[in-house]
Amino acid sequence: MLVAFSVAPGGTGSADGSVHDAVAAAVKVVRESGLPNRTTSMFTEIEGEWDEVFDVVRRATEAVGEYGSRVSLVLKADIRPGYSGELDAKIDRLEAAIDQAGTDVD
Repeated sequence: MLVAFSVAPGGTGSADGSVHDAVAAAVKVVRESGLPNRTTSMFTEIEGEWDEVFDVVRRATEAVGEYGSRVSLVLKADIRPGYSGELDAKIDRLEAAIDQAGTDVD
């Protein structure tokens, strides 16, 4: 399964609203998990089996909880039994389709 999630603290009292230290703590948990992952400006994607992925999401959320009085978690999952390596394969298929679309123009 692939999971894209975003986690941020609330009730931090930070004047500028920055949450980068909290997000860094969450991303560190993800990277140390050993599961395939990718972090962008808005989400972290992680790939693995249900229990292992959600354990990492839980621990990342707990890490962020240290930075505020509440936590906001946004999560989207792509559950496709029998498939692995989709973190990169989905992007590869998209790029191939874009390249093909460029050659189909008359």
